[in-house]
Amino acid sequence: MVPASLAALVCPVCRSPFAADSTGRSLLCPDGHSFDAAKQGYFNFLTGKGTVFEADSPDMVAARFDFLSAGHYRGLAESVADLAAPLLARPGAAVLDAGTGTGHYLRAVLDRAPAAAVGLDISKFALRRAARLNPEALNVVSDVWQRLPLPNDAVDVIMVVFAPRNAAEFARVLRPSGRLIVVTPREGHLAEVAGRTGMLGIEPAKDERLSASLAGRFGARPAQDVDLALDLSPADVANLALMGPAGHHVDRGALAALVASLPARTAVAARFRISVFEPLPEPAQPE
Repeated sequence: MVPASLAALVCPVCRSPFAADSTGRSLLCPDGHSFDAAKQGYFNFLTGKGTVFEADSPDMVAARFDFLSAGHYRGLAESVADLAAPLLARPGAAVLDAGTGTGHYLRAVLDRAPAAAVGLDISKFALRRAARLNPEALNVVSDVWQRLPLPNDAVDVIMVVFAPRNAAEFARVLRPSGRLIVVTPREGHLAEVAGRTGMLGIEPAKDERLSASLAGRFGARPAQDVDLALDLSPADVANLALMGPAGHHVDRGALAALVASLPARTAVAARFRISVFEPLPEPAQPE
């Protein structure tokens, strides 16, 4: 366990700083709360009633891992790393990957700029993969809509790649000089296969809703569009359909039948937008 990463966490029960035991397999706080690492290396911070949200299932996680491991979205990961790495160059820098999934995007950032790192997701199945891929990070099961297990002003970069955004908590844990990096799909993303495989469509006015959800806490900086030309096998197409939110309800039998009818290769266009936001100063309090 990396001490620098440990400093980026607090106890989800009492908000006290953590210390690790001599094995690095348990996190302990001064008030006696203890969290043991799962055998795969992640920590489960869901307390009380846990979360009301449905976590990604094992087959959804396996599909995402296989698709990303094949390098299809490597260009996107490198673009995210290009934006994040300069912000992590100083000693003591830290990054939060909110909705880390299998950890592939965080891996690209840490390869470019080693830093203290926290990977957060509600799926223990995803974090099993992430903990193996990013052993130097602290990988934590936690709900982004609850109070994050980080102190105020704890990180220099927050990455959110196809994941929910809690503006209030992000503003609390991001340092004033930090940046929030958000990846969303653009119109036409995966259009060649999305409809046939049951993937969810792109919401209208998505950019406007993103900005509105962060208004008052974050100001927008220039965004970057990333377009990738994918050459996919039938198995790749199946993984695409299963790895996203549609994987919760897609008919596996119908998908298998469709995949069996596909040609050996399918050309697909992936279209992303990387939006960057900076925290706004807190309004002055009246005297």
